[in-house]
Amino acid sequence: MTRKGVLFFVLMVSLVLALASPILAADRSQETAWQSKVDPWVMDKASESKTEFLVFLSQQADFGPAAALQSKDEKGRFVHQTLTALAEETQRPVIEELDRLAVDHRSYWVANMIWVNGGMEIVEAMARRADVAHIYANPTVQMEGPVSQGQPQSKEPEGIEWNISLVGAPDVWSAGFAGQGAVVAGQDTGYDWDHPALINQYRGWNGAIADHDYSWHDAIHSGGGSCGADSPFPCDDSQHGTHTMGTMVGDDGGSNQVGMAPLARWIGCRNMDQGNGTPATYSECYQWFIAPTRIDGSDPDPTMAPDVINNSWSCPPSEGCTDPNALLTVVDNVRAAGIVTAHSAGNSGPGCSSVSTPSAIYDSSFTVGATTSSDSIASFSSRGPVLVDGSNRLKPDISAPGQSIRSTVPGGGYGSGWSGTSMASPHVAGLVALVLSVRPDWSGNVHQLESVIEQNAVHLTSTQTCGGVPGNNIPNNTFGYGRIDAFATFLASQVPTAVTLSGLDADQSNPALPIALPGIALPATVLASLATTILLSRRRGKHESR
Repeated sequence: MTRKGVLFFVLMVSLVLALASPILAADRSQETAWQSKVDPWVMDKASESKTEFLVFLSQQADFGPAAALQSKDEKGRFVHQTLTALAEETQRPVIEELDRLAVDHRSYWVANMIWVNGGMEIVEAMARRADVAHIYANPTVQMEGPVSQGQPQSKEPEGIEWNISLVGAPDVWSAGFAGQGAVVAGQDTGYDWDHPALINQYRGWNGAIADHDYSWHDAIHSGGGSCGADSPFPCDDSQHGTHTMGTMVGDDGGSNQVGMAPLARWIGCRNMDQGNGTPATYSECYQWFIAPTRIDGSDPDPTMAPDVINNSWSCPPSEGCTDPNALLTVVDNVRAAGIVTAHSAGNSGPGCSSVSTPSAIYDSSFTVGATTSSDSIASFSSRGPVLVDGSNRLKPDISAPGQSIRSTVPGGGYGSGWSGTSMASPHVAGLVALVLSVRPDWSGNVHQLESVIEQNAVHLTSTQTCGGVPGNNIPNNTFGYGRIDAFATFLASQVPTAVTLSGLDADQSNPALPIALPGIALPATVLASLATTILLSRRRGKHESR
């Protein structure tokens, strides 16, 4: 080849490389772009075999307008209609591709997402779509069990459990308010619905026959342990769920008074198979609570939604929930529907920033730490602030008794000595029901319900400083606003007025006003003074640093 030929060849090669470089760079950028949408856990598992994951679409609902709606039913209908319409409109092309690829999938609307079971080629196909924002892991998560769990026992002690008395619930009952008119819910390992202390509070029981439509959903569609899959009635393949429900509403009409709100009604959803759940099963229960259905999944009805959901479970990064925002949109949407979501803080204390798992970390969750019988913080109770999502959010929001708790267990018995934030959270769900029996007009007003509970807690302090917040601040990252006080919260829920103190008969012009002593009418100013005296006597010694 001549010298000119060599020069021409070199120039041509340089030109080709120059033209190809942007194309190659674009290809590399596209490759990086789709992979950046996928959780590392999904990439690892899908490279080995088929795995479960959640395809989260780019279009998600904006529920700013929901805050202006006045009633819980209005909020529920608006959220349900908006979410289902968005899913129907935007998921169709994705589902058509999944059908063409012949892979298992299930649509959800609680957030605009689709559960998929497939290999790496399916992951890539979904991640390359412009209408897909992210692919989240859907690992099987082992339930964080109680820190300690005593042996079941059938002894029937006389009187009310110490934890229920400590928070002042019996004082509220004595005034005539025990949760009537409120509906509490739980998603957990399931529930022993015909337990003597739970059956009369179950919404699916009218005293003679059971109708489980709108009162029970099973998100476990395979396996299921002793309950099997898709149980048509409430069933607990562990003991955990039944124990938590007892703390919310348990009362057998005799000597076993284990619950906060014994006249509230309860509904339930099983989100774990023998203690193992996934983000999809948690989401399915959240979705069902926004608009409960018949047992066969038909006829969703937002007016049958609960007022509060107890969530005594966690989804830790160690089990594959590597993205802390995996359930964020789901929980935000539940709150927009006017439902309080009480959530256990976790049992990873005493170190700071140990509140680290969905859904306890979210602002929309009412996160609960655990206290002892002496109003100290339980050593295991997780502390804030939340660092895993970069928010530095103060948590927990509130605390409640969570050490050595006695409550219901399957088979009609009772379990003593259970400890964990799983045992604390149901107290708060029960307190929401007590407040709503006094103020049904607050149903759906999540901020109001949380605020009245926080502002009237026993303001406990600590020597522990977490996240730069001194432990003597209220709130702090150890107790939040403090340990719940049902009676103080009850008093603060009243509209000031004169009341007749005669037995349980309140001033009938305002039946939500309730203090009762024989035959004396007191003006609001005197009532306020009396209430202050009662509270001071009950709280004496509770404000010391711990």
